[in-house]
Amino acid sequence: MRRVSGWRGSLAIGGLLIVYISGTQGTALAYGPGDGQGSPTPGPSGSTDGKGNISATAGAVVYDLSKNGSGASTGAVTPTTTWTPPACYYAPKYSPDALEAYLTPIWEADSTGYEWDATQRDRYVNGKPYKDFNKDKAGKGYWWDSYVTKGREGDPGALDCTKPIFWVDTGDKPPADIPQAITPEILSQLAYNEIRVPSTKVTLAPVDKTKVNLPTWAWLDGAQFKPVSVTASVPVLGISATTTATPYSLKIDPGTSDAVTYPASGVCEFRNGSIGEAYAKGKAGETPPCGVKYLRSSGTGSYPLRATITWKISWTGTGGTGGPLDDGAFGATQDVIVQEIQSVNR
Repeated sequence: MRRVSGWRGSLAIGGLLIVYISGTQGTALAYGPGDGQGSPTPGPSGSTDGKGNISATAGAVVYDLSKNGSGASTGAVTPTTTWTPPACYYAPKYSPDALEAYLTPIWEADSTGYEWDATQRDRYVNGKPYKDFNKDKAGKGYWWDSYVTKGREGDPGALDCTKPIFWVDTGDKPPADIPQAITPEILSQLAYNEIRVPSTKVTLAPVDKTKVNLPTWAWLDGAQFKPVSVTASVPVLGISATTTATPYSLKIDPGTSDAVTYPASGVCEFRNGSIGEAYAKGKAGETPPCGVKYLRSSGTGSYPLRATITWKISWTGTGGTGGPLDDGAFGATQDVIVQEIQSVNR
């Protein structure tokens, strides 16, 4: 992995450049590129310098998190299938001047060996196939490079993007033999990777402790469970995608086989913006629309009740693109104490 120092206004973590922009208009993140060999390296940050040199914020993928879930109790959804976001992709990174500024110090340091440096000089300077970093096309396109998706740095798939840095004219599509070239669909998958949803701790009645064979009501505060979304974009290409997660159902696992759930499947669906129904005085003899009944005491311990919400996920993108993505799930466990009903004999 190449090491590049001297960049400012950014935070390098694990070889990735991360740029944060916060304010009343939301939050944006941009991740730095790889070196064309599947290895992530930091890139420059800051605004465009007037010479066509693009910043990481402008050239990399930018995320609008203003409509995402927030707070300490939120977490990432886990796909309910084996689907994972792409481990790497290609997107614009350098102008002609920026690529020269990036590669020249590497060549001068002779850190990659004479033969490699000579091959690279031929490719980008000597016309085989590019000449003088394509400076005659300044402002008419960008050099594209590989990026590694956040959280996938150690994934073998992150090494699939092995194409050397390549040029794409403004308005043209990248070469057809590069399936990882950024598109609205890939942006939707990267946005999926950034989705955060609220914790799924349910409210129970009775609270804290319940009794054997007593129906326990369970419900969620509907105000906390609304659709969330993340928009990912590449400003210099004018493409974007918004991925939206909408709460769909709650699965209750009592934490023991000595229990029955309401409904019997343990799956409570969202209705009228909420799941279940808050217990009210006088309903002790009724069957809860969402809940659990324990058939055996938890003794001196408790049962780990797990509540998992399934989120339906879809996307819309530039050019009328869009469609469904794999469902996601996020759950939490809470302890439930179950006691025997005490009776007095006289």
